[in-house]
Amino acid sequence: MDDQFITIKEVAINNNCPECYNTNGLQLTFKQKFKDTRFYKTLTSETAHQLFCKTCETAIYPINWTDDIDRVFDYHQRAFEPKKASLKLKRSAYIAIGTLVGIIVIAIAVTIYLTNL
Repeated sequence: MDDQFITIKEVAINNNCPECYNTNGLQLTFKQKFKDTRFYKTLTSETAHQLFCKTCETAIYPINWTDDIDRVFDYHQRAFEPKKASLKLKRSAYIAIGTLVGIIVIAIAVTIYLTNL
């Protein structure tokens, strides 16, 4: 239903922006995918990153990165530890599982009863 990326780590970088050449505006953001459905919530192991210049308000794509930005990114990527992937069932999942188990138990009981006739 609702897939989104949540921010795990933000880092200010002092490199020159490839667009405006300012050294104060670059921000590197690491995100992790969060899924929210009717039956469960999960934090996946899928991650993403984004480099954004706050001065010129531009997303800086990897094709435009300088060698210095590449080195700093590699350093921060090695230091980045995503949160552990997890799964949490919602109330509707427990209700669905309980209903299914109930139907199976009734079917087994009816089968046993009919075979003993």
